Amino acid sequence: MPATLGLAWRLLRGGGRRGMLGALLTLAAVAVSTGLLLFAVGANHAFAQRADADAWRHPAETSPQKATAVQALSTDYVRDRPVTIVDLAALNDRAPVPPGMRRFPRPGEVWASPALADLMRRMPPDQLAARFPGRTPSGVLGRDALVHPDELVAVVGRAPGDPAMTADRGDRFGRETVASPKRVDRYASGAVSTVPQVYQVLVAIASVLMVVPLLVFGGAAARLTVARRDQRLAALRLVGATPGQVVAVTVAEAVLTALAGAVAGTLLYAASVPALTRLTIGGGDWFAGDLWPDAAWLGAVLAAVPVLVGVSAVVGLRRVVVSPLGVARRETPPALRAVRGLLLVVVLVGFGAVSGSLTGMGRVGLVVLLVFVTLAFLAINLVGPWVVALIGRLTVATARRPARLLAGRRLVDDPRATWRTVAGVALTGFIAGFLCLLNPTQADLAEGPPNRLELVVPQARSAAVAAQVRDRLAGTSAQVTVRSAELPGNDGPSGNDGPSGNDGPAGSAAPSRIDVVAATVPGGAAAVDRARTALTGVVPGRPATTPADDAPARHLLADLRTGALVVLTVSFLIAMTSAGITGASAVLDRRQTYAMLRLAGTPLPVLDRARRQETLIPLVVMGGGSLLTGMFFALPFAAGVGTAGALTLLAFVALGFAGIFGASALSRPLLRSVTTDPAPRPD
Repeated sequence: MPATLGLAWRLLRGGGRRGMLGALLTLAAVAVSTGLLLFAVGANHAFAQRADADAWRHPAETSPQKATAVQALSTDYVRDRPVTIVDLAALNDRAPVPPGMRRFPRPGEVWASPALADLMRRMPPDQLAARFPGRTPSGVLGRDALVHPDELVAVVGRAPGDPAMTADRGDRFGRETVASPKRVDRYASGAVSTVPQVYQVLVAIASVLMVVPLLVFGGAAARLTVARRDQRLAALRLVGATPGQVVAVTVAEAVLTALAGAVAGTLLYAASVPALTRLTIGGGDWFAGDLWPDAAWLGAVLAAVPVLVGVSAVVGLRRVVVSPLGVARRETPPALRAVRGLLLVVVLVGFGAVSGSLTGMGRVGLVVLLVFVTLAFLAINLVGPWVVALIGRLTVATARRPARLLAGRRLVDDPRATWRTVAGVALTGFIAGFLCLLNPTQADLAEGPPNRLELVVPQARSAAVAAQVRDRLAGTSAQVTVRSAELPGNDGPSGNDGPSGNDGPAGSAAPSRIDVVAATVPGGAAAVDRARTALTGVVPGRPATTPADDAPARHLLADLRTGALVVLTVSFLIAMTSAGITGASAVLDRRQTYAMLRLAGTPLPVLDRARRQETLIPLVVMGGGSLLTGMFFALPFAAGVGTAGALTLLAFVALGFAGIFGASALSRPLLRSVTTDPAPRPD
């Protein structure tokens, strides 16, 4: 083994300046792949951490005999930012200590998150601090209690008999930002709420969209400068090296390069974490520690990348091991079979057969979707070289100029090498097509005026509540109105599916008819916040909110657009890196061919046009076809397509493809360099 590593190291060092450049290209490809793979793994870890931090606010209810505390949840707003309020009352001295706190809060105490405590100090008391007992925080919540660094959270200590701890809060509306008082005895059994679960599902889909192209690109990284390596290994076989020795040398060389690339990619990701923490999704920024995978996942990535590169390098050795003389003589490999194209057709037909039922299958539907998306990626990657060869034959048949003829012949001669150059673009086209139809707009969301504060109460109490609202807003020009409403899902006046809205114990019979007491407050955001503060406690446990506050879909749609652009950014970064690195590698692989053509009198501009066309033609065809394939996979979920969002994504796609063309053009100086002295030289 030491001898094999020594020989691999000597081959790396003995390749000369251009050989070392090829090794550096492989290292750069592996580094980018590792960094982006860590980003995908880190994103899943970060959303899982957020779900854990949210779970304590939704503890499991226990029996009255076991209960040690009572907990309730509500959501207030300040400057259009949500303020999560957790009300706690101890039933005995065994009350569980909430995460992020040193002890259980006493009645009248307020523990605030750092962001909320800072806001309470900076804003006038009548706009925020006066909503809480004492107006000043008794303690600051720690990291374990917060979903993100800028989250506004308050934990209010109350007595068990406080009206806020006995009144039903109307959580039967289906909003998980509100929870009526429940008896608890611990936080370990808390359930993750729906919103964090939605984000975890979305990041799982995004990870598949990012990771599969990364794995394809990482595998292709092992085959960069493949012609140079094959020539060298074929020479070793011809002078007596056994197939096992050739495989060992190849694996050692690939793993050495991949290990260096994996370490460089880890450092690259570490350097980017501070910038990633400022990416706002789910209402706020990120804790840097959440974006780092745990030690097990980090070790798995650092081990998997070299293994993937080594396996990919060995897979490419079949020609060297079986026919080293054919490699040395540069014989054209056998043509690819058309059965590759049938595999993609089978995947498309299979998805079309089950797509109609995916939306109603819940988690099973998600798993089926992810499986088919992965199969589509693999099928596109498998059919790609065959399509490139077909494009090459058509290009040769229709060529009228030397550059087009050279490009077509090159596509026919080595379609796999060309596919490695355009594979990133093709897979990115699939992602862009998939996301273009999954980008709804919020234009159709019904939102009321942002200055109309509303309180939902039972009809029997609406007059008294309205009078109290007028009294508290006396001296302002606020207009108070009362309108009737009916809870959704009730069949008639006798139903009792809604909140009780009274001050009795939670879970009491609820009327089906409710009233909405609304106060329209002129004067801007400051006046609205003062009115929110003035109305605190009018209905125990229920802050006054606007219709815009109760529209969480608005924030989710914004996050969907942000997530789509992040995935596209990562995908186009993969594609641009792939185009630039594999394009340069292709020039190094073909430098002797280019030298022979220059000696034969072929002008350099003709060679450059041929180089561009052998990339541009399959890129447009495969990129466009993958774009349409991605749109086909998104059709079952595209009921809420937003025109503005789709146009934004399409503009992003156009810019991305322009960047890919620019990255491919970076190999032009290298082409000029390898043809400056066209005299053939031994490798």
